[in-house]
Amino acid sequence: MNTTEELKLAPDASTFTSFETFYPFYLNEHSNTTCRRLHFLGSTLSLLCFAMLMISAKPQYFLYGLLCGYGCAWIGHFGFEKNKPASFKRPLYSFMGDWVMYKDMWTGKIKF
Repeated sequence: MNTTEELKLAPDASTFTSFETFYPFYLNEHSNTTCRRLHFLGSTLSLLCFAMLMISAKPQYFLYGLLCGYGCAWIGHFGFEKNKPASFKRPLYSFMGDWVMYKDMWTGKIKF
């Protein structure tokens, strides 16, 4: 099956009604190792920015966290995975998926 046929068979992110059914789709959208690593980097940097926000009470760290997290993720999707982030259609499930995948990478459940 070629890539075009696979994309036609892939479900639309907006059709999922539960996170449990969305997460396997989310993982499929992150099959490229570099994309996953960029997500991991972005999530880690976002956590550091959140810590800086709590320590310094400077609100710009919230913006920095968003830029780090989404910037790294979108570079991974557009540059390496060659797909659109699922956050465009399912922002809450995608946000949840980011953190579950992050945990799964830390624990070795998903290859880093």
